Amino acid sequence: MGYGESIPADATGRTAVPGVWAAGNVTDLGAGVIASAAAGTTVAAQLNADLVLEDTQRALADRPAESLREDFWDARYGEANQIWSGNPNPHLVARIEGQSPGTALDVGSGEGADAIWLAARGWQVTAMDVSGVALERGKAAAARLGPAVAGRITWVHADVLDWDAAGAQFGLVSAQFLHFTTSKDALYRRLAELVRPGGTLLVVGHHPDDMRHSAHAEHSNMLEFLFTAEEVAAVLDPAAWQVLVAGAPEREAVDPRGHQRVMRDAVLQASRLRP
Repeated sequence: MGYGESIPADATGRTAVPGVWAAGNVTDLGAGVIASAAAGTTVAAQLNADLVLEDTQRALADRPAESLREDFWDARYGEANQIWSGNPNPHLVARIEGQSPGTALDVGSGEGADAIWLAARGWQVTAMDVSGVALERGKAAAARLGPAVAGRITWVHADVLDWDAAGAQFGLVSAQFLHFTTSKDALYRRLAELVRPGGTLLVVGHHPDDMRHSAHAEHSNMLEFLFTAEEVAAVLDPAAWQVLVAGAPEREAVDPRGHQRVMRDAVLQASRLRP
């Protein structure tokens, strides 16, 4: 067809020119060039994504645990007068609404929306967070609702893994979108042991599918905190626990840029069996 020169290639695509291999089908120049280039670009993008993921995981592994502890979160909450919406987490409302109130442990309570919602419904709540700034903000929000709510909440400045519970157990242990600095299994076991027989464990977080869908940009810096409900269920002794919910429901949310997104959450609800 008058385009360039012909360079012979063997069955594997190797040519006589060092470092040059043939790709595609010369009977269809469009497919040979365009399709092969597109396939190569896709492979390159996948390789690059793997390298980015590996670099991120190494950075997280090398980062001191304290970077996600008190100093980090105090600074994070100090960036604005209010970080979160002030509304309770929707999965907590969906799973706990209507249950008879008892004692509850809200792990990673943040600015207190979940603890306040539970207390307003009669629960005696222990609200725990590593950030003193967040706890003071939660106390102030509860106080504005009066003693009937504020009086039902005990605010605890601690990491749940280091906290001396003195044998205490709770009718509900809730961890909503918790950021952790230890192995996932260790955290799940710690949460489970704080549930009394007959009580409920509710763990909610961002599902790994968000990395492949709408929430990729928002969660690309928190890969270590993504998990599935099945991972949580796997650490629970089936002789001592009944798993009621282990799934990844979708929900609509607004991202930091103001765009409507569809996200998937890992949701584990389990009941600790009575002896």
